[in-house]
Parts: sequence; C-alpha cells; structure tokens
Amino acid sequence: MTRQSCLVFSGIAPHPPIMVPEVGRESIASVVDSIDAMSELTKRLIASGAETVVLISPHAPLEVDAFVAYEGPEVYGDFSHFNASDTYFSLSVDEELLATIRKFAAAEQYEIAALPENDLDHGTAVPLYFLLRNGWRGKVVTLGYSFLSNDDHVRFGSCIRRAVDEVGRRVAFIASGDLSHRLKPQAPAGYNPEAHVFDEQVVDALRGNEPQRIIDIDFNLRRLAGECGYRSMLVAIGASSELPMSCDVLSYEAPFGVGYLVAQITNQPADTPRDEISLPALAREAVETFTRSGRILSPPQSAEALLSTRAPCFVSLKTLQGELRGCIGTIEPTQDTLAEEIIANAISAATNDPRFEPVRPEELSNLRYSVDVLSPPEETVIDDLDPSVYGVIVEDKAGGRRGLLLPDIPGIENAQQQVEIAARKAGIGHDEPIRLWRFKVERHRES
Repeated sequence: MTRQSCLVFSGIAPHPPIMVPEVGRESIASVVDSIDAMSELTKRLIASGAETVVLISPHAPLEVDAFVAYEGPEVYGDFSHFNASDTYFSLSVDEELLATIRKFAAAEQYEIAALPENDLDHGTAVPLYFLLRNGWRGKVVTLGYSFLSNDDHVRFGSCIRRAVDEVGRRVAFIASGDLSHRLKPQAPAGYNPEAHVFDEQVVDALRGNEPQRIIDIDFNLRRLAGECGYRSMLVAIGASSELPMSCDVLSYEAPFGVGYLVAQITNQPADTPRDEISLPALAREAVETFTRSGRILSPPQSAEALLSTRAPCFVSLKTLQGELRGCIGTIEPTQDTLAEEIIANAISAATNDPRFEPVRPEELSNLRYSVDVLSPPEETVIDDLDPSVYGVIVEDKAGGRRGLLLPDIPGIENAQQQVEIAARKAGIGHDEPIRLWRFKVERHRES
C-alpha cells in the first residue's frame, strides 16, 4: 500500500566529524565522495519542500526504555570538541511537531524523554552541518533512539509519520548512522574479516529498493560489525513504510575502516504545476511509477499546454553513461493527448523494447529521459532528405511495412544511409520499391 504523506523525504547520512572541513582539514580528501553525496542529498531534500527535518542519532544520551529529544526552543551544534571552535550553528526546534510526535508515541506506549542540554551530539550535528552548508533552512526535531526492540524502533518510526501528517507540513526524516566500524585492521573498533557483509547487505537492500530487508539482518552480523546506524535506519524504515520507495545509494565508502553511507529512501518532490511539467519529467514519473508499483500514471490535467494536444512521440531511456536502455514510439497518435502518448510510450520503452530486459527498480536512478514529438509527416524523395534535420519513414508500396528513423542520430552521415537503415528495420529488401516521408521533431531532453 502506498499513499501521499507530508513526510516528503527520508534518507541516511553518516556522521564522522572528519567530514567537516574545519575539523578534517586535509583529511577530507579521503571522504570527498561522502561530502559530495551530502550536497546531492541536501539538494533533493530542498526540492522536496521540507520545512522541518526530523533527525535521529545513535549518539544522543540514550535511555534504556525511552526515546530522547533535545527540547529547544533552540539547539546548538558546536565542533569545539574537535578542534574547530569557530564552527557552530543554532536551529529552532519545531515544538508543535515534537509535541505531536510525543502524542502519537504515547498512544503506542512509548516515552520520549527530554534531554537536559541543548548542545547536540556529533551524530546529530554533522548531518545538520551539511544540510545548512548546502543551503537548507528550516526547523528541526532532534531525537535519539533507545535500547528497545527492533520492532519498537520500526513502530516508533510510524508514530513519527502519523504525527507529521497530523501537523500537515512538509517534513524530511534523516537517519544518522555509520555502518561497520571494523572493516580494516587500523579501524578504531578493531578488525573483523566478516564485518563487510553487514555493509553489503544494507547497500544491496537499498540498491534493490527493498529497505525492509535491512530489518532482517542477522543480529550476530550486526554485533560483529560494530555498527552504530542500524536502529536509526529501523526508525526511518518505519516512518517510510507506507510511502512509495525510491531508494538511491548516493555514496558508500570506508577510507578509515568505518562504512559511510549516504542514501535516499523516499522522495516526493514539491509538486510542479501539472501544466508546467516537462515532457521528460512526465516520462520519468510514468516509468518510475510503473516500475515500482505496476500502476499506470494518470495524465496531468492541462487545458492549453502542449501536453493536451494530440501528437505522436518517441520516448528514449539512456543510462548516465549514454548507453541506450529503451526506445519506443508512435508514428501516428494512438492516445487522446500527448501526455497520454508519453506515458504509454515511456512504459513501453522501459518494459517492451525487444532489445532489452525490462527496467529494474535499482536502475531507475541511473537513467535519463528524452521525448521527441513528431511533426505531421510529408511525402518526399531522397534528394529532399537531410538526416540532421529530418527523420524518415520508409514504407513498402503495399503499405504493409514501415520503418522509422529519428533525425540527428550519431553515425548517420547521409540520406542514403538513413533510408537503408529505416528500410532494414521494416524488413524491406534493398531492391523493393518504397515510398518516403520526412518529418521534424521537437526534442525534449533532461539536463
């Protein structure tokens, strides 16, 4: 079951102080991937429109049978304990949301104990430092987990989501935590040759868009890994459990023998006016919705925009490395609107291109989309073709076989080559008589 929620973003962030440039100084060269990934995570969080960030840390002062919260009205991040006394910040606490989380937690027999100090632990301060450094501004609710059971942490996460929805503001959730602390002989917690398996299972679950698999990781494996992020992730999984999953591993590295993971779990960007949505964005939304849920996206209700017209189109999917991953289109419109045409062709490109296997959920973050809208074709002769300007349709004399080639395709040097390839696609022999049509396209690409 999936549904809309005011919890619009959830993710996982590491918290080694050495990532903070004022603390790590020249050592930050070893964690540049994590630093860059935190920039991307913040960009996505900002795009979600989140006004408040709820963050849970393993390094807040812990209670045996209660969760904890820094009360506010302000909380303070200070890196003076890490030889960076000039690096600090303050944030306002979202007191309404904290009170509402308390209410829903109490209904499930969970206590949230108030912490006496407002100086944040480094597990809280480091992720918030990067959110602020990369442009996010808003309020916070800063929590610590407990020694209660794994199931209790998942259920506590669902209390947070219900509280967010009652308050009705857009909120993000960040699980602060590092993975195994025993990946190298020089690691601070010592070395265990099996510790890497814990990190691999977490990363594989996220790359497979199945974060619930993290809940089932064996206790003995977690213990030998010496991790400090597992229960934070359980709360995040509980908070996100009824939402559409859009997991994306932005970075994983372990330069000092401790696993640092930056990842997205869910992301519901702030709504773009539906009559302003770009054509590639609509194709992306259609593919991601169908791949993750099997649901066909409803078209936007645009009255005047291009999407409300009737036109044929081709939708192409490529990897970030530029390799084709699927391309399907229509020569004549088959749907009532271009929006519906894009949705149908995007899903077909992802699932029915005979050259490729269907797109898997873990591939979605590695894809880019383009949409070519075709102009009405006009009959032509080969001398009036220009493959850099016009696409071509080749048809046999009986009208039973047709092949199409889009314009401006790398490697197509002249009209003769263009026609030969289009004819071959249609199964038309070299000596068979043919008819030709040319068309232009309006090309829309993701940046």
